[in-house]
Amino acid sequence: MMDAIDARYVPTENEPFMSERQKAYFRAKLTTWKNDILKEARETLETLQQDNANLPDLADRASSETDRAIELRARDRQRKLISKIDAAIARIDEGTYGYCEETGEPISLKRLDARPIATLSLEAQERHERREKVYRDD
Repeated sequence: MMDAIDARYVPTENEPFMSERQKAYFRAKLTTWKNDILKEARETLETLQQDNANLPDLADRASSETDRAIELRARDRQRKLISKIDAAIARIDEGTYGYCEETGEPISLKRLDARPIATLSLEAQERHERREKVYRDD
C-alpha cells in the first residue's frame, strides 16, 4: 500500500522508467479503478433487483426492461474493462508493463497516467487506428 508521502507521488521522466515506485503507483491506480468499477456494479445489481418488482403498467414494464438492457450492456463493458485492468496488473508483475506491445519502446508516462491499461505507444495506437479506418472504408 502507498503511505501518506507516496499518495502525492506522480511519476516523472526524471527517474528510471518503471522503477519500483512507478510500478507501485500504477498498481495502486489500477487496483483503485477496478475496485470502483466493482463497487458500482454491486450497486447497479442491487438497484436492478429492487426495481424488479412486478409493474402492472405495460409501458412501465417496457421502460424497466429497456433500462435493464442498458445496465446489462454497461456491465458487460465493465467486465471487459476489468479483464484489461487485470491484464495490466499481470504485466506489472511480469515486468512488461509500460512498454509498447508493437515496438517494445516505453509508453509515455503521460499516456499511462491517462490510460493505465494502454498497451501501445501513442504513435503505434495512431498507426493501428489508421489501419483499422482503411479496412473499414474498403
